[in-house]
Amino acid sequence: MPARPGHCYRHIKRPPYTRKEYVKRMPVNKVVLWRMGKKRNRNFQLTISLLAKEAVQIRHSALEAMRVSANRYLTKELGAENYFLWIRTYPHQILREKKMMAVAGADRIQEGMRRSFGKPFALAARVKSGQPILTLEVNYPHLDIAKNALRRASMKLPTPCKLHLDKAPEELRKQIGF
Repeated sequence: MPARPGHCYRHIKRPPYTRKEYVKRMPVNKVVLWRMGKKRNRNFQLTISLLAKEAVQIRHSALEAMRVSANRYLTKELGAENYFLWIRTYPHQILREKKMMAVAGADRIQEGMRRSFGKPFALAARVKSGQPILTLEVNYPHLDIAKNALRRASMKLPTPCKLHLDKAPEELRKQIGF
């Protein structure tokens, strides 16, 4: 049985469940890399962040899809040494699911809500409004490619996002109009 859709776990409804000592089988985090591109001797001109507009939970599969999308586009357009990409959120929240049968006669077999604690099946990152999810460092000539990469990454997330220019020289900041 496949996992339920992401919109079932998007909203923050209850306190966080992160007590790993009570969990018998911990779900494996799907995010492979947290930092990509040029990792040493970085001196890029611009730092752009992808900010969440709403408080939301982002599943680890969505974080991995966001990372793959942005990294693949940047590597294809710029090469591996002309950017630095950094995922800023970590999935601590354990998501639980109570499996329900959807076949004929299931009402006579199942116990319904009795002992409905659920089994852990995924991880999620809780993100507040205005919190950075992804940060990208590039030089000024690659600004349009960076914006497009972050736009593509934001499409994989369950919340609307906006771009924020964190670091830029003053003369570039006036030219860009961020």
